[in-house]
Amino acid sequence: MASREEFDWMLAAEIPHLRRYARTLAAHPAEADDLVQDCLERAMRKWRLWRGTARLRSWLFRMLHRLYLNRRRDGRHHDATVPLEVVAEPTASGNAGPAQLEVRDTMRALQTLPVAQREAIVLLAIDDLSYEEAAWVLEIPVGTLRSRLSRGREQLRVLGESAAPVSEAEAPNLRRVK
Repeated sequence: MASREEFDWMLAAEIPHLRRYARTLAAHPAEADDLVQDCLERAMRKWRLWRGTARLRSWLFRMLHRLYLNRRRDGRHHDATVPLEVVAEPTASGNAGPAQLEVRDTMRALQTLPVAQREAIVLLAIDDLSYEEAAWVLEIPVGTLRSRLSRGREQLRVLGESAAPVSEAEAPNLRRVK
């Protein structure tokens, strides 16, 4: 088992991943920040419960996911579209090239997916969890996760084929979101 100091160091390293995952769930960045803060507070209180056998990120994501579900159940969360362009990392200079435009378009398409499909894609493709870890976080069977992932990827593919390419003249309109 890790010492408290080691745990705190590992916890701090996971904050960017928690923020990104929270922003895929929450309707607004402030709500996502509240989720992350609540998750960090709970993790610090219950740090001894983490056995070190599973990845800390999976343990934290499950905790964050449970907090999100509790808020939805309690009516503190309204199911709305999520501004995922906040999650994307546009260039600092504001001069977006084709790769940045593609990321922006992908994030906008991801925003249109149902939450269940969006969660599956984000956990596996962006946060690099294994199928087993992602299924554990979401508390669903691996087969259900694979189905959600498949449907989400198919929807993204269809949206990508139907989307009109963005001209580079629109690129200066992109600004870094803080």
